[in-house]
Amino acid sequence: MSSNLQITHAVSHVDGLLRERLGRGEVAPHVTKSWQRCVDEFGTAPDAVRDTPVLNAQAVRERQQQFGELLNVARAEMESLYEMIAGSGYAVILSDTESVILGAITDPSLTREFRDAGLRIGAIWSEQYEGTNGLGTCLAEGVPVTVYRDEHFRRFNTGLSCSGAPVLDAQGKVLGVLDASTVNAGDTRLIQRHTMALVNMSANLISRCRFMRECATTWVLRFHSRPEFVGLLHEALLAVGSDGIVRAVNDSAMAQLGMSRAQLVGKSLTSIFPFDFETVERRAATDASLLWPVRDLAYGRRFFARVRTPTAQSTTTSRTPKKEISGVQTTTRQHVVADARMQHNIHCGRHLFGRKVPLLLQGATGTGKEAFAKSLHLASAWAERPFVAVNCAAIPEALIESELFGYTRGAFTDAAREGHLGKIRQSSGGTLFLDEIGDMPLHMQTRLLRVLEEHEVVPLGGEQAVPVDLHIISATHHDLLQMVQNGEFREDLYYRLNGITLQLPTLRERTDKRELIEALLADDDNDEPIPVIHDDAMQRLLDYHWPGNIRQLRNTLRTAAALCSDSMIRVGNLPHEITDGSASQITSHAIKDAAAPLQSAERDALLRELERLHWNISRAASALGVSRNTLYRKMRKHNIALPG
Repeated sequence: MSSNLQITHAVSHVDGLLRERLGRGEVAPHVTKSWQRCVDEFGTAPDAVRDTPVLNAQAVRERQQQFGELLNVARAEMESLYEMIAGSGYAVILSDTESVILGAITDPSLTREFRDAGLRIGAIWSEQYEGTNGLGTCLAEGVPVTVYRDEHFRRFNTGLSCSGAPVLDAQGKVLGVLDASTVNAGDTRLIQRHTMALVNMSANLISRCRFMRECATTWVLRFHSRPEFVGLLHEALLAVGSDGIVRAVNDSAMAQLGMSRAQLVGKSLTSIFPFDFETVERRAATDASLLWPVRDLAYGRRFFARVRTPTAQSTTTSRTPKKEISGVQTTTRQHVVADARMQHNIHCGRHLFGRKVPLLLQGATGTGKEAFAKSLHLASAWAERPFVAVNCAAIPEALIESELFGYTRGAFTDAAREGHLGKIRQSSGGTLFLDEIGDMPLHMQTRLLRVLEEHEVVPLGGEQAVPVDLHIISATHHDLLQMVQNGEFREDLYYRLNGITLQLPTLRERTDKRELIEALLADDDNDEPIPVIHDDAMQRLLDYHWPGNIRQLRNTLRTAAALCSDSMIRVGNLPHEITDGSASQITSHAIKDAAAPLQSAERDALLRELERLHWNISRAASALGVSRNTLYRKMRKHNIALPG
């Protein structure tokens, strides 16, 4: 039957088509309505060939940024949800309001199947393109939905089972969809309902977190008819301003009070409960943790309530000692928390890493990724355990496997007599920091993924798997998502490492350079008096573009402090590239290299290969027929810096 005839047939016989395909008389209302939309609004052909549109990496990043801080919360909850359904063949997926997939955690053994089914980052799963499905139909209906096998309008999706639940803001607006999908749906309706319940619970947790953050400046009345539920997922939330007017309510509050959002928001608290705002303040002042019985005015039903007072954005206290420097507390040598982006990074990093969510630090060379990772380790519950750092770009490729996984006695000719634990086993119970993870060879990525999946490692030359307790922080200056799309980095490993991505700003982007300069001076390990920076010298430091970021700043300050007299750093103590005012100056070494024809030709050849291979050091070294260490030496020789 042609596509036009199929559509014409479907227009007049949607119910019949559904019953015929599903083999039952009753069909869920959301499925019927979705099929009708596919026919009436989109003119979708049921038997068309799959052509899922996919956005490029840049467009995906822009949408992820628009999703804001909620994306970090969602990723942590996605990880928790995946752990609950791991091994059942499901992927956990997050989309925005246009059904664009922003994040996914997939069963590593089914990565190819999920990609073939169109379930990948950047894919658009609106009903317009994919017909009836868990993401698009959930957005269209605004409620949790399950679309099981033949309930999908497009025949190429009938092997899927999808359960999607909306993520809401404090005003009840849909922000996105959390979904669990399997490409080989063989589960029963009972299992399907169980999966839907888990997805809905996780979506509610994300929405609840959004509510609390969105209402951080208001008072929140938290209540439930059962006292043991106050403080848990199903508690009712009612945000009240200092004027006693209700600002926002969640779905549980509407359900328990039997009123709509329109009947509650904008109304006085005294029109809902028999007490005023002063009572709320008094209860909070007495003991905000105590539950107190209240009754609503409409029906006189009893609830148990407590009050959350307005909260300010604050940084979690570190376990490391702190010093006050110009009114700003330092948490580590390189990190002050006056910059808003760094405040966000520290807050999210500590909260999520404390829940054992793997972190990916993205940032240019010299932005302090290792120091930041160490600060998270020191603030964790396992701070007394080892912090083990591995630079995946600095270790020769032939040694990476033995360095990471260790080896047994006699595993190879030059093996140490007693064997070697390897960095992974050394870090067990503590923190493993994988710097420059984008330079890890693909075959090593496969082994690392297996360790992360199975929580055990087999050393070289050994047969016995050794259990490990891993807390992972990875870092890179590469665009890993682009590398995934180019086939240069394993997609399943990317999602295992990327519980959340924290973007460390370059030094020139930071708003707290003055405080950071003072912190680095004060934190330097020596017994000398802390130097004072003359105003002119400080201005030069603030105006400079710092291509080497914090690493360059730290070295500059150490040199200036050593050269200055009477503990005063002046302009004359600063390097020439900072004092001459040129923000785009290149070093004299680079000029000399470029002037010599042979040197220039080699430099150009290196740049061509590096750019062609998207700055993947391992692949570029292989293409040029040199080792990675040799390539790094040549890059330093020609003043070729890795892109930020």
